[in-house]
Amino acid sequence: MSKPELEFHRPDAPWTTPPGAAPGVQEQTLAEDPATGARTALVRWAPGTDTSAQGVTRHGFWEEVHLLSGALHDLTLDTTFTAGMYACRPPGMPHGPWTSEDGVTMLVITYPDPVGRRAAP
Repeated sequence: MSKPELEFHRPDAPWTTPPGAAPGVQEQTLAEDPATGARTALVRWAPGTDTSAQGVTRHGFWEEVHLLSGALHDLTLDTTFTAGMYACRPPGMPHGPWTSEDGVTMLVITYPDPVGRRAAP
C-alpha cells in the first residue's frame, strides 16, 4: 500500500491534537499510508506553544519540515527558525524542545527509514 493518489483538492480532514502533543499543537493529515507510517500533514502551533515539558525529541523515522508561516525557537540551540526554512531529519536526530511566541504553521512529511536504521523512540 502507499499514499493515495490525490489530484488538487481542498483538504477536508479535521484539525486534531496528536497523541502526546503539547497544548496548542494541532495537525491536519493530508495523505498517509497506514501500512508504512508514511504521512504528509499540516501542523500548526498556537501562539505561546511550549514543548519544554517533552524535552528533546528523537524518533525512528525520517522527517522533513518546511515552515510555511510564523517561527519556532529551538531552546537547545537558542535559535529561531522562520517561514521559508526547511529541515530534513534522519531517524534518531535530536531536535527541540521548542517554543513559538506568535504561532507557526508547517508542512511535515514523515516516512520510514528505507534501510531499517530505527532509532530508539
